[in-house]
Amino acid sequence: MNIKTTLIRFQSIIALLVLCIVLSFMSDKFLTPENGWNIMRQISVNVCISIGMTLVILTRGIDLSVGSILALSGAVAAGLLKYGIDVPSLNLFIGFTVFGAILGGLFVGGGLGVFNGWMITKFKVPPFVATLAMLTIARGATMLWTGGFPITGLGAHFAFIGTGWFLGIPMPVWITAILVVIAVIVTNKTKFGRYIYAIGGNESAARLSGLPINKIKIWVYTIAGILAAVGGIILTSRLDSAQPNAGFSYELDSIAAVVIGGTSLSGGRGSILGTVQGALIIGVLNSGLVLLNVSPFWQQIIKGFVILLAVILDRINHPNEE
Repeated sequence: MNIKTTLIRFQSIIALLVLCIVLSFMSDKFLTPENGWNIMRQISVNVCISIGMTLVILTRGIDLSVGSILALSGAVAAGLLKYGIDVPSLNLFIGFTVFGAILGGLFVGGGLGVFNGWMITKFKVPPFVATLAMLTIARGATMLWTGGFPITGLGAHFAFIGTGWFLGIPMPVWITAILVVIAVIVTNKTKFGRYIYAIGGNESAARLSGLPINKIKIWVYTIAGILAAVGGIILTSRLDSAQPNAGFSYELDSIAAVVIGGTSLSGGRGSILGTVQGALIIGVLNSGLVLLNVSPFWQQIIKGFVILLAVILDRINHPNEE
């Protein structure tokens, strides 16, 4: 393995290390345990979403709806926990435990993911268009569900998911780590994972090989929806509030993490661990810019150029891909 190949393979890790070194010199608050855990908690939601986004992009798709699905799933979980389901005409009230409310939120996320996959496979709607429509639908549904007002006061048990600690590690980090391990195993050690790479690499060849293309794509978008719901539950728990505008532009941070982590937008190449590295780079960059008191407007500009740089480097390193 020559030097160029080594640099290409570990470019995300190198970029992360260089960024940490530079920021540690620019701010004495950067290399502290408190800031380290703060970064890990902040990126946990993005990592959850980005795992699903990685699977989608590996199949040569895109999902622009994950931020809105996150908001709706979190709001549904919060609403079920706080208010339950009340049907006065039937003299019926159904209350929900924390576990039941979480299942409700996950069901909503998974259901919207199924709908995305169905639109894309059954009606051949381009993923960009289908998920853009779902972005608007889910955001509108969130406003209807919440009435445009936050749902707050969700209780200590629910708050533990986003703010609690276990064995000295924040709960969001535990949840994210478990999901990353599962995703790595699925993508690297199972037939389903190999099928995802095969579809993204050459869908026509995969179809001729007898792979159930539509079924796999529906599962991929379903998983993306469920993981967005997990992120929504973590975020809602951390804030002790389901905000109607939660998850705004989170799909962009998710795509950025995937691209910076080395996953090709052309599909068929990338990894979950690379996406985690991409999310870490974004989290470290965000933290450093905040500590340096950089204007939020400049932060957006800098992040945009980082994404462009990542795509340009990917094209330079893999010039033969479409």
